Amino acid sequence: MPRRTRKTVPPTKPLLRAPLRVGNLDVAAVVGELRQLHQDAEDPSIDQMPDDEELFKALVYLERQAGALKDDQARRDAAITRVRLWQYVREQADVHQARAVADARSARAEWADLMPALAVNTPSAAYNKATRLRAAALAAQGEPAVRRTPEAVLEAERRIEARALATRRAEEEAARRHELLVPVAQRLLDCRSELAEDEDVEFWLEQIEAVLPHCTTATQMVSLGTYLEALVRVLRKLGRQDPQAACSTDEARAACAAAEELLRR
Repeated sequence: MPRRTRKTVPPTKPLLRAPLRVGNLDVAAVVGELRQLHQDAEDPSIDQMPDDEELFKALVYLERQAGALKDDQARRDAAITRVRLWQYVREQADVHQARAVADARSARAEWADLMPALAVNTPSAAYNKATRLRAAALAAQGEPAVRRTPEAVLEAERRIEARALATRRAEEEAARRHELLVPVAQRLLDCRSELAEDEDVEFWLEQIEAVLPHCTTATQMVSLGTYLEALVRVLRKLGRQDPQAACSTDEARAACAAAEELLRR
């Protein structure tokens, strides 16, 4: 009978199932619950238990004093919680070790230098282990699970960098647009008497006038842009009915055209 050949999975192919993780925990609260169990059990050494924020030391103490819990249910619950906390420590260790490796590499450490610290025997093994750590760090950042291969990790990091670059460019474009919003809006306010006498026009001019002196935050800029867009929409509608009534002077028409051009960006 011919042997079945195992299909080769592309190293960059996404995982079908993301590995389960404990994820974020309120560590101090969980350790505090374990402390309370030991206090209720009248653990004679409870005053020696480290602070709730000192997770590693607290876990070592709780392991040493597990016998102080006489109730079977309390002992079982405490042990399961300790398992959960150790899993949390394991997940966090991957993330922080990956950052330590990155810091070492940025300080020009060679992979050979990292061999003893990563407990491996060759530079390539150090590189591969560091790559697996980076995969764990990506998962901790909320990224979709990736295979722990150099190809998959590099591809994921390229996607993250491309996304960050797109975000920076969008933010820069928004900042440039915001810089133009104020003078364009002010120009329309300066032409107020040359715009159509209309309730909607007056309403949106009033909104612009109210927010314009205080436009310093992104939220305020968004509001100003919304009001400006509404004003331009009303003027455009009135202009289709009577262009002269919507903007009675060349200056007013130029101000409206500048606003329309800005809003099209």
